[in-house]
Amino acid sequence: MTDLLVYPDGLALWGMTRLRCALGRGGVGAAKREGDGITPAGAWPMRRLLYRPDRLVRPATFLPVTALTPADGWCDDPADSRYNLPVTLPYDARAEALWREDGAYDLIVPLGYNDDPVIPDRGSAIFLHVARPDRAATEGCVALALGDLLAVLGTADRTARVVVAATPASAAQAPTG
Repeated sequence: MTDLLVYPDGLALWGMTRLRCALGRGGVGAAKREGDGITPAGAWPMRRLLYRPDRLVRPATFLPVTALTPADGWCDDPADSRYNLPVTLPYDARAEALWREDGAYDLIVPLGYNDDPVIPDRGSAIFLHVARPDRAATEGCVALALGDLLAVLGTADRTARVVVAATPASAAQAPTG
């Protein structure tokens, strides 16, 4: 099993490769709530890859792959029966568009957070996705530079996880390499 180890100080490790990452504007924590901007601490399976076929060729990965369409969305309304699930836009409840102009969702890996079972208001749409060029904070996701994310995807398979640690890499004595 290969894990992407993510630390709250913005360091990530894929095997022995050090990567910089962006995390939630609310930091890292165990008590995630919808809209709080916290990246949930824990080990989250990489469920599959979604990608923008108008911007990228189908990336090499061992994860299941689906091309996005402009109608793809993700429900983030805790009162809706499709909360934390993909939906088709337009949608009657609150939902996030996955076809974005800023490039952040050109690659999306939905993580296995709050999905088995889904619990209302525990947080939705926790993804591994493309970081903004300035590595600005996310709304609770983990984001990597496009090239780094493609490298991770190149060897990621159905056993791969994103492991979000609660302690900084310096305190955890992250390996060098």
